[in-house]
Amino acid sequence: MIKKILLVFGFMFLTNCKKVTDEKLPNVIVKNKIETDFATGFDVFKEKGYSVITLNMPWPNATKAFKYLLLDKGVEIPSSITYDELIRVPVEELVVTSTTHIPALEALGVLDKLVGFPNTNYISSVAARKLVNEGKIKELGKNESINLEVLIDLEPDAVVSFGVNGSNKTLNNIKKSGIPVLYNSEWLEQHALGRAEWIKFFGFLFKKENQANEIFNQIKEDYFAAKTLAKTVKNKPTVLSGMPFKDTWHIPYGNSWAAQFIEDANASYLWADKKGKGSLALNFESVLEKAKDADYWIAIGSYDTKNQLLDSNSHYQQFDMFQKNNIYMSNKKGETGGLLFYEVAPTRPDLILKDLIKIFHPELLPDYELHFYTQLK
Repeated sequence: MIKKILLVFGFMFLTNCKKVTDEKLPNVIVKNKIETDFATGFDVFKEKGYSVITLNMPWPNATKAFKYLLLDKGVEIPSSITYDELIRVPVEELVVTSTTHIPALEALGVLDKLVGFPNTNYISSVAARKLVNEGKIKELGKNESINLEVLIDLEPDAVVSFGVNGSNKTLNNIKKSGIPVLYNSEWLEQHALGRAEWIKFFGFLFKKENQANEIFNQIKEDYFAAKTLAKTVKNKPTVLSGMPFKDTWHIPYGNSWAAQFIEDANASYLWADKKGKGSLALNFESVLEKAKDADYWIAIGSYDTKNQLLDSNSHYQQFDMFQKNNIYMSNKKGETGGLLFYEVAPTRPDLILKDLIKIFHPELLPDYELHFYTQLK
């Protein structure tokens, strides 16, 4: 189940772009660049009547950038601008392919604009599930092969997707049908707040830039307030992160999104000195040797009890954190089984941080209730 979910959210779609160009935008756009605080994956250049979003890194190790022209309705296409996709804004009907996009739509008050989604069972949002049950968000089939016939019948203004490289027949066919395909590469951001800042990406699609800025600024303020609070205590518990799959334990690198939360919660991540992209692939024995005496284990998984862990591997009981009941899983599920963490966490890093502070330093947040994590009993 964990592997399947990771594939859904990490390797959703692969695609090619047919009109990529390296030509620079006119100076009039460059000088009107909208600066981002933490996100590095996109730039926005705004001019009267239109904006241009430049996607800097659509997938890992990409050598091409993409330009999306967001043109106000009724405005003529500027003759001097090159682009890969043109979208009239505000968008009226949208299809997205990752549940991580749904919280941004909900926060901006445009969830009713979502008309289709693949694998709707993965959606946890109560409001979105209501729309699914009412038939207002159509099921588009499997992630790897969207039902093109249903999609074309919906006639969305755009499809927001993402990929790990530039080859996917499904997305190419969508583009050939005349429906714009936009990449969203929020998942490549390394900073905890970088992913949350992608709400601005959707803000421009719906001409709700100011609202998107206000939402992000509040998340940012709450995040740094929590980080400052965590620094008021001296003890730094040691932490193991990651989850084994079959014979391999996948450990986040020390410069990863996951490791930053542990650092900002004023705890000591055991692999903080290991730098890289993706995750370390270690055998169980090496993890046990290094983390046997760790204070906490934080993981994303579907386990609900320690007995379930033991059923999968009896060696878990050798960890001190197992004996001390200091294992926390982000295992809360939506109505149809989707993991809440995968859907909401990228948009709400402030809640992840508060959860970890509550776990590592419970005296700092006595009245706070965990949003994503559950302590295994």
